[in-house]
Amino acid sequence: MTEPTTLPTVRSWPPADGLHQRGTILLFPGRGEHGGVYERLGRRLAADAYAVHAADSTPGDDLGALTRLADEVTATATGPIVLAGSDTGALQALALAAARSRPPDGVIIAGLAAFGTTPQSSWDEELEARTACPTHRRRLTDDGRFVRGSLSAPPPAALLSAELPLDRIGLPVLLLHGDADPVTPPATARSIAARLPAAELAVVRGGRHDVLNDIDHRSVAAHVVQWLERLRSPDRAPVVVVETLG
Repeated sequence: MTEPTTLPTVRSWPPADGLHQRGTILLFPGRGEHGGVYERLGRRLAADAYAVHAADSTPGDDLGALTRLADEVTATATGPIVLAGSDTGALQALALAAARSRPPDGVIIAGLAAFGTTPQSSWDEELEARTACPTHRRRLTDDGRFVRGSLSAPPPAALLSAELPLDRIGLPVLLLHGDADPVTPPATARSIAARLPAAELAVVRGGRHDVLNDIDHRSVAAHVVQWLERLRSPDRAPVVVVETLG
């Protein structure tokens, strides 16, 4: 009898006491990362009353196990349920959205993994590719659990060989991508966005690969909150509209 695959552990940042929970996000990290890398984002979204759960998953995790994890985390979730991911975690979020019998209400994709390798010969080069944020660079450098050199490894064949029916994923999808991403060309994100019926592509000027933890992480998190608020609206229209005067 085959033993069930152990599910990844999950780091959680719930809304502060007294706040009415507005939604639930389950996030899958990318190559070399773990859930704790997204503490800054988790705390920021939790301050806006969204519960954030970041899995300690890896690129090679079985999609069936990740599906069971998503079912467990969202079984008693409040508000819209959103799957999110960065790098290979973005591929996993898309795969789960396409395969789950209970699809989420939306998907957030950040720094989609390229279908190839991007060698970095030194740690400084990897940091340069990942982020321009000095705080996050220091955090990764001091993180004993972070796996250096992971961006030089191609995404798992199981993710790349799966022909995701992107044209049938009618869920709202937010794609976040840096226009200076040296790992995945912005054209790749545009190509994926064009295949998704309800996608919105948000390009971060000067953004590197780890766009959720890059120098403009505050503006990126603010855009995520605005998108989440629209997801709660029946017509999903922008809540705040800027008018041109004069």
